[in-house]
Amino acid sequence: MTDLILVIDEGTTSTRAIVFDRQFRQVALAQQEVALSYPADGWVEQDGDEILVSTRDMCRAAIRDAGGPERIAAIGITNQRETTLVWDRATGAPIAPAIIWQDRRTAAACEALKTAGHEAQVQGETGLLLDPYFSGTKIGWVLNNVPGARARAEAGELAFGTVDSFLLWHLTGGRVHATDVTNASRTMLYRLGLGAEGGWSAEMAALLRIPAAMLPEVKPSAADFGVADAALLGMEIPVAAMIGDQQAALVGQGCLKPGQAKVTFGTGAFLVANTGQKRPASEHRLLGTAGYELPGAGAMALEGSIFNAGTVIKWLRDDLKLIQRADESERAAASLPDNGGVYMVPAFTGLGAPHWDAEARGLISGLTRAATAAHLVRAGLESVAYQTHDLLAAFAADGAPIAELRVDGGMVANDWLMQFLADICALPVFRPDYREMTALGAAAAAAMQIGWISAEEWAARDVPGSRFTPRMDAGARAALLSGWQAALGRALS
Repeated sequence: MTDLILVIDEGTTSTRAIVFDRQFRQVALAQQEVALSYPADGWVEQDGDEILVSTRDMCRAAIRDAGGPERIAAIGITNQRETTLVWDRATGAPIAPAIIWQDRRTAAACEALKTAGHEAQVQGETGLLLDPYFSGTKIGWVLNNVPGARARAEAGELAFGTVDSFLLWHLTGGRVHATDVTNASRTMLYRLGLGAEGGWSAEMAALLRIPAAMLPEVKPSAADFGVADAALLGMEIPVAAMIGDQQAALVGQGCLKPGQAKVTFGTGAFLVANTGQKRPASEHRLLGTAGYELPGAGAMALEGSIFNAGTVIKWLRDDLKLIQRADESERAAASLPDNGGVYMVPAFTGLGAPHWDAEARGLISGLTRAATAAHLVRAGLESVAYQTHDLLAAFAADGAPIAELRVDGGMVANDWLMQFLADICALPVFRPDYREMTALGAAAAAAMQIGWISAEEWAARDVPGSRFTPRMDAGARAALLSGWQAALGRALS
């Protein structure tokens, strides 16, 4: 009986395989960390082969725990976006490590394009800004730095893909080279739009010197993406959805109406607002992107990206050893009556929206002899809320005000942080009881493709959760934000 959906959730730091039933309840989970490497300042890489092995092993484990492959009706894939892989079409082997979305090695190339006056052209065509974050300049770096790569790409021997496309290629034994509209819209090579309005941009490919032969076919987020090989998962299983992680969370949260928004607090933090059919055009350095393309439903979105959120707590735990477990951060922050004037700007890999400063670096300000480890931990948590506030201000200035924040991701388990977020942003915060919205959104997209549920039914469902309402007085809030802005000013390059 095929009554389950398998979701492959390939994140920045781990691979997860999650199985959902027809009521979208989680029935099995397998998870494994995938290592990141930092070979130079601002460089962040992963081993593509490790991603593949981890995906295979976690899928097999989750399928086994769910009762076997014969129960799996379809597969949905969701993934870290912008991460760039280039591989040999004949062997499927990557010709270089995966360049992670956080990687800043192409900052100089982006600055040169800005200096030459190309940013308005890029934004007008793609909705994006010139920044190392996106895939286009990462592909160019591989072609320019791996011996023979450019000639091989021009000869049609190499393929490019974000992680979804790379996984699909290997799941289908190299038969399908495809991506979805959400991932394509993050490459800086895609003419922003849904359906026939979108497509690979010859203009951008020429600007970035990317051979068109490398690019995958672009499909809706829910579509026929081929069939996973029986040798990998025990039997042939159709791949029915692929969607970038932040757009998947938008779907998972049920934000299928214009004006609805979610923010995911994971490795980074990503605020995405549904803008309906309207193609977003930001004047405050936010990103226009494809929100989703599902059976009978499609939307554009406006997005702001924070590069470091969960990584702050990981740094405090693993490198500074100020806490032993991530959940200790809540108790540390709550133990203090205030922040003691201590602020952290976590610009470990530059700053994202709305600043887009690749050269900014992190700092801690306001230290006195009275500062303790708890002050540093609290400053790290507070930094996430302050950066979210700055994004919300940019959204409002772009004519996309947000009335409620729907939150998900690993950090939202911290009640202290959720209340501080509501206070600093002066908005109600809704946290669903089930937190894995990225995987849930991919499951919903796959279910829509195979006819289990409609987009309208999905958006209308009841979602149990907790609500945090603002309770900080305006004067205290203004004082905290003033201190943040002073610290931020010191960090900007």
